[in-house]
Amino acid sequence: MSTVAVETLDAIVVGAGFSGLYQLHTLRDQLGLSVKLLEAGNGVGGTWYWNRYPGARCDSESHSYAYYFSEELLQEWTWSERYPGQAEILRYLNHVADRFELKRDIRFGARVSQASYDAAANRWQVRTEAGETYRARFLITAVGCLSSANIPDIPGLESFAGAWYHTGQWPHQGVDFAGKRVGMIGTGSTGIQAAPVIAASAQHLTVFQRTANYSIPARNAPLDEEFKLWARDNTSRIREVMHGTPNGHPFVIEDRSAHDVTPEQRQAIYEAAWEKGGLQFRAAFRDLLTDQAANDTASEFLRSKIGEIVKDPGTAAKLAAIDHPFATKRPPIDTNYFETFNRDNVTLVDVRATPIERITPDGLMTRDGTLYPLDIIVFATGFDAMTGPLLKMDIRGDGGVSLRDAWHAGPITYLGLQTPGFPNLFTITGPGSPSVLCNMPVAIEQHVDWITDCIRDMRARGLTRIEATPEATQRWVEHVNEAANATLLPKAGHSWYLGANIPGKPRVFMPYAGGMARYRATCADVAARNYEGFARTA
Repeated sequence: MSTVAVETLDAIVVGAGFSGLYQLHTLRDQLGLSVKLLEAGNGVGGTWYWNRYPGARCDSESHSYAYYFSEELLQEWTWSERYPGQAEILRYLNHVADRFELKRDIRFGARVSQASYDAAANRWQVRTEAGETYRARFLITAVGCLSSANIPDIPGLESFAGAWYHTGQWPHQGVDFAGKRVGMIGTGSTGIQAAPVIAASAQHLTVFQRTANYSIPARNAPLDEEFKLWARDNTSRIREVMHGTPNGHPFVIEDRSAHDVTPEQRQAIYEAAWEKGGLQFRAAFRDLLTDQAANDTASEFLRSKIGEIVKDPGTAAKLAAIDHPFATKRPPIDTNYFETFNRDNVTLVDVRATPIERITPDGLMTRDGTLYPLDIIVFATGFDAMTGPLLKMDIRGDGGVSLRDAWHAGPITYLGLQTPGFPNLFTITGPGSPSVLCNMPVAIEQHVDWITDCIRDMRARGLTRIEATPEATQRWVEHVNEAANATLLPKAGHSWYLGANIPGKPRVFMPYAGGMARYRATCADVAARNYEGFARTA
């Protein structure tokens, strides 16, 4: 009878993106632990390994979308563009992995199929789809918030004679759209990035829009030498700003209300922000996410811009029929998205008015009986966000209780870091933390540093087990709800922040909307109070 070899470690990290790479580095190189990082893909990169769709680009400015834990790393890497593309970010993460010799402790092609907690041994046992088994005291999930692809259940997909792709599982060899009739489903940030690039080479692109969206021009461009030098010389100041702002970006929100200025002044402020481009548009006024009347001024401005850009009035009206306040869903930034609908080879279909009925061998049919002949279908339909990647792993805690059952009514965490009943399991940028409402590397570094400091403190005190208490968790869940309800964010009914894009998923606002700076201070206070709200034992 053959036995499966079990590798025993101090810690297991799952996922080789920004989170996992840094967590491996801190646990192995700062604490001296034996660590293995398990990665489903065949290379590092996380989000940027899988998302290779046309136009894939970060919406954080490059000088802020980087690790700030190492001054040497900041000085030796130079970004080429204001908003880095997928390929450049992947090169950066490979550079980091090579510089800190991380790949020797990464097991590629190792997709976790189950993780179960053994209470008697106080160990996690982790199995991969290939049958490998690992045991460790600590299990840290670094699986990303947007990594579980959502492919809608449309009847007839299996009958389609052409090719279909999801933007989050893009072929590494790319897709040739030349001479092809392409249908793209989805107009979130991914679809907004992909449409202009696909349209440039496709014979025809048909965009199927359920939910119209705001978008602000990125104004992406190569970085000049003056800016590169400034960024290298001001790393401390940039870090200070990012750590002090609610969303972790390298700019401050203006301390003025949209009601403090005249309509003419407000229009001029919006025009200047539009010309500058990027997410900084949200920082024009402090109350855009807390006051509906203030938000209306931004929403009206952005809808008017769609009307100015898009030449066909009917198409412009469909694109501007936006049903949620500005920035209550992820606010996309784009390069010529609305301009794309002025092309002769691009058609917009409003599938809220005429929903998709089914996919046929020849294309896609809407409820009014119209058949759209297609050679390629692109699903830009997003992800089962935040909880999806965790629940896919079949995590079972104390007493064999599954995380799926523990979260049956929505995710329940303390600080987004731990869930009661799952000792020694940490989640990086999990639900209940700022995560997707923040510039991700800033949130990631804070989480990884906190987890590392916690484990360091436990080792110094001879402690081996940590678990969030139900009482502290309940208080935190209530606070997360209060923070969301203090904003306009829950007003976007179709938002993936609420899980509304996944049939049957509980409608719970998942990220923490209280701001990254406030969250950082809360976590630091919890640690200073001897990790208040966590039960730690030997």
